[in-house]
Amino acid sequence: MGSLATVEDLEALGVTVEGDERPIVERYLAVASASVREAAGCPISQGTSTVVLAGQREERLPLPGPPITSVDTVLLDDAEASGWRLSRPRASLYRAAGWGSDASEVEVTYIHGLPEVPADIIALVCRIAATTLMAWRSDETGGGLATKRVTQLRIGDYSASFADDGTLTEIELPETTRSRLRARFGGGAAVMRTG
Repeated sequence: MGSLATVEDLEALGVTVEGDERPIVERYLAVASASVREAAGCPISQGTSTVVLAGQREERLPLPGPPITSVDTVLLDDAEASGWRLSRPRASLYRAAGWGSDASEVEVTYIHGLPEVPADIIALVCRIAATTLMAWRSDETGGGLATKRVTQLRIGDYSASFADDGTLTEIELPETTRSRLRARFGGGAAVMRTG
């Protein structure tokens, strides 16, 4: 699955990327995209995925990663399921007989996600990549890629101490951003393979 933003998107936001930096910037965009997708709980951009969901007695089976465009195959405990239909407003599959028992597995292959990545998601991915690029540029050994946490700060006769353990990086998203992404894209628990 491609990045949620391109080098051209980054340059359109005012970041100059030198020719020899392009491969590293493309990598930063890919890593930033993975971080945003992980926080959202879904790919965001349109693609085909296969998910394995726990069966349930209820008639509606929610699918992760809306909007859902179409469903290709539905297997219930490794056999082709019948009598189901896509319920678009709820991004779920409807089946009057339910979806087996709690011990059942439902495997669904479907096309979902947004045909165009929203501008704010492109900007978020670009911001992460740009910040990582600045850290990389700041130290040719790569040491600038680890953000240093303030561990102690004294105001009188100013003093500050920073942790340099690499536990915080430019790629990490704050919990508030992660929560917003999960709420917006309806990420849910599922085993997902994209192809």
